[in-house]
Amino acid sequence: MKKYRCTVCGYIYNPEEGDPDSGIAPETPFEDIPDDWTCPICGVSKEDFEEYTEE
Repeated sequence: MKKYRCTVCGYIYNPEEGDPDSGIAPETPFEDIPDDWTCPICGVSKEDFEEYTEE
């Protein structure tokens, strides 16, 4: 599954971990996160994330 990075603060959403504090279970693909989810660090919307590839 693809990881996504917040373009504002750099938080990496890792689908293997999910975001349990926000009710997002592990193994949840980014595409399946509700549209009203926000970055747990800086609070921006899902629209402010981009696909992340590790180099």
